[in-house]
Amino acid sequence: MRKIYDSLRKDLMMKQLCVVLLMSALALGGAEEKVAPLGTYKPAERNYWAFQPRKKVAPPTVAGAKNPIDAFIGDGLRKAGLRAAPPASKETLIRRVTFDLTGLPPTPAEIKAFVADQSPNAWEKLVDRLLASPRYGEQWGRHWLDVVRFAESDGYEYDMHRPDAYRFRDYVVKSFNDDKPYNQFVKEQLAGDEIDPNDETLMVASGFNRLGPLRKNAGNQDVASSRNEVLTEMTNVVGSAFLGVTVGCSRCHDHKFDPFRQSDYYRLQGFFAQTQANDLIRASAEEQAAYKATVDPLQTEIRQLQFKMRRAAEEEKGKIQTQLDALDEKMPLPLTAIYAVKNDPKQVSPVHLLFKGDYLQPLDAVGARPLGILLPEATPEYSTTVEKPRTKLADWVIDPANPLPARVMVNRVWQYHFGRGIVSTPNDFGRMGGKPSNPELLDNLANTFVDGGWKLKPIHRMILLSNAYKQASESPIEKVAMTKDAENALLWKFSRRRLEAEEIRDAMLTASGRLNGKYGGHSVLIPISQDLTKMLKRPQYWVATKDKSEYDRRTMYMIYKRNLILPYMGVFDAPDLQLSCPRREQSTHAPQALELLNGELSNDLAKAFADRLAESAKTDAERVDQAWWLAVGRAPTLKEKQLTLKYLQEKPGDALRLKEMALDVFNLNAFLYVN
Repeated sequence: MRKIYDSLRKDLMMKQLCVVLLMSALALGGAEEKVAPLGTYKPAERNYWAFQPRKKVAPPTVAGAKNPIDAFIGDGLRKAGLRAAPPASKETLIRRVTFDLTGLPPTPAEIKAFVADQSPNAWEKLVDRLLASPRYGEQWGRHWLDVVRFAESDGYEYDMHRPDAYRFRDYVVKSFNDDKPYNQFVKEQLAGDEIDPNDETLMVASGFNRLGPLRKNAGNQDVASSRNEVLTEMTNVVGSAFLGVTVGCSRCHDHKFDPFRQSDYYRLQGFFAQTQANDLIRASAEEQAAYKATVDPLQTEIRQLQFKMRRAAEEEKGKIQTQLDALDEKMPLPLTAIYAVKNDPKQVSPVHLLFKGDYLQPLDAVGARPLGILLPEATPEYSTTVEKPRTKLADWVIDPANPLPARVMVNRVWQYHFGRGIVSTPNDFGRMGGKPSNPELLDNLANTFVDGGWKLKPIHRMILLSNAYKQASESPIEKVAMTKDAENALLWKFSRRRLEAEEIRDAMLTASGRLNGKYGGHSVLIPISQDLTKMLKRPQYWVATKDKSEYDRRTMYMIYKRNLILPYMGVFDAPDLQLSCPRREQSTHAPQALELLNGELSNDLAKAFADRLAESAKTDAERVDQAWWLAVGRAPTLKEKQLTLKYLQEKPGDALRLKEMALDVFNLNAFLYVN
């Protein structure tokens, strides 16, 4: 058996060596290679709605509709025999739109001021104020980070920390706050380094190409398998994030449902053949040498202690942990750097079709070309060594004639405002995705977007000023409407939504008065239990941020680590950070209630909330009123107030009762949901 094993092992090693030599020879032009044909497309494939040019559709005539959105929505409801819900209350609207645009609750003073404002443009002023808030960029930047699967570690077994990835997060937040034109935003991410390698902002933007998970094999990132995975990550996200298609499904074979050939996939990959990682250290050689001299011995000692910890008896672990904490205190902050990419003409990866996606079985060679279904027949390809290849790709992606990107982006905006996209599958506009519930409205929005210079804030404003957005979440025709449109695709009412994980934590921080409003900068590592750190494989370790005031920052500034999703985030449907997340799920299950009732975070913030109430109000009645205004955005109902006062007055002045009341408020549907 041993001889057979050794023989098979030698055969496999020889096969791998031959493939590597063959690929090297092809890259050097030392062997002839067959070039894959371009392929043709049937009329039926080209006629699919998503690949057709956007139509210019005038809004239908609907009585009383002043906003184009209301005209399209009203026409759809009329045809279905439905009607819109009545307007929501002003208290409901300000809470809805403030969470929507900033991810934070409105203050009691803001709510009362808006309710008291009887001017005809009160709503318009509110929307404009929120769009101008720097918190807008945090909320909507976070949505984009979901789409591009932003994380600050590599994933896989090593899951090494990326200490400078936070710069990309800050770039995204600022871009949304500045209302940077989307076509420019896309181009900077795909090709910032090609536009201007001396511009730090553009170099940070180019880090988009490195956001995917990264498998490291004993620290060697040059092996063929890893390089193939890197190129796969770069290619797939172009389809999911910018084009809204599942082009990644054609990596191993022609797409089973959509007109994407396997050759299309690898031609798209050809634009990244020259792309290499580029860590720009912003420190002198002397500073780098001093840093290494300090850090290397500390990391060696930490790894030794961690190894010892795994095998130590329980009585020894406390002493080892004290030693680890002391070493963590000595660890200096990382050197300033930029996590970017560059082109290296000397390291151009040969791009071939791969049999079943296997890098060990290369077939025909290909060059670089966008998706054939969106090009005239027989459009030639570029060489993978062409100058500024990703700029050429970006120019095609953001070409106004490209029917997909504008549709995809306005559909994302629509989804985050209404809970469901006009196309319900925002990363899949293909045949297996959802069909647009209102294709004329989708094209009208996309055309408005492009004609308006690819600016997002005017699209937000157009949506938010519509009557469709200002509807109540309850309808007098609920039973009838549910039989005709159970998913509310036609928008006969506003769809109620649960707050996302980050919004729940941020709302608790706000109510408790503990929210640290600092913007940007290094991500925060909060203290976590040893049970969680034991899950981390070598050479990972978790060093909590030294400044404890940082622990109360907005949740988007907590570190996004692939192999350790904080339990609180996990139970409230935070994405897994491995793949593009086009839409957060809205599950409801028992661990959510258990986390809110028994979790360390909710209990800690409930205590702070109770302390705030005790200090700022003199009577239990005042404290109940204030609790509801701070957490729910309205006064308590008569029944809510009576029940709460009865509970508090069973033990007057009991601090524990007040804390339990605060915790109960965090568990109210009125706190957790936006109507």
